[in-house]
Amino acid sequence: MGFTVALAGKGGVGKTTIAALAILYLLRKNKKPILAVDADANSNLNELLGVEVTHTVGGARESLKTDVPSGMPKDTFMEYKIQEAVIEGEGFDLLVMGRPEGPGCYCFPNSIIKRYIEILSKNYSYLVIDNEAGMEHISRLTARDVDLLIVVSDPSTRGILTAKRIYDLVKEMEIRVGKSLLLINKVNGNLAKEIVDMVDSMGLTLGGVVPSDSDIAKFDLAQRSLLELPNGNKAYDYVSGILKDYIP
Repeated sequence: MGFTVALAGKGGVGKTTIAALAILYLLRKNKKPILAVDADANSNLNELLGVEVTHTVGGARESLKTDVPSGMPKDTFMEYKIQEAVIEGEGFDLLVMGRPEGPGCYCFPNSIIKRYIEILSKNYSYLVIDNEAGMEHISRLTARDVDLLIVVSDPSTRGILTAKRIYDLVKEMEIRVGKSLLLINKVNGNLAKEIVDMVDSMGLTLGGVVPSDSDIAKFDLAQRSLLELPNGNKAYDYVSGILKDYIP
């Protein structure tokens, strides 16, 4: 299996943006091939990477109900459909979970994506997994073993509390994580002392902070891929400065 980076965090903290910047870092450092996995039910990592989604794991699951050709084993059909869902980008591939059909429908598609990542990852040197907001991805074992867990927060008490719960759940479930770090995103100026003290009191490892960035906001409004960010972008420089110490 390739080197696996998994991202987690409360919704709205910019977790998917950090995932896209991590992929941009790998591309610029020529650390390829890369498999990006959007395991967030909102499925918007593709927008930040500038690729269109035509098939998803959720769609493959639905096809399994009605479209299996007579005489074809379901496993063979599912492998074909998920391979069909792999989207080819410039220097990376993307696999999208897609939306569940309703409450209680995560388990089956997540078990599929977990199994297929194990097969698919043999073809890639790096995996970047953008997990569901919060802790659902860990409790459903979408990313059982990771080399680097990046827990993303914003400079808020709720974000930090969610980060602590994620760390606690990782320990409780004995999920094997090589290294982990807390990354605080969307910081204006210096990090508030109250937040620093809160992080310290919880025993979390603060890997770094990423400042609010007007370029990223402009790219979002223009629906442009973050892979087109110019050299010297502030947020990218901060993220790359952090990742170089963690990703071989």
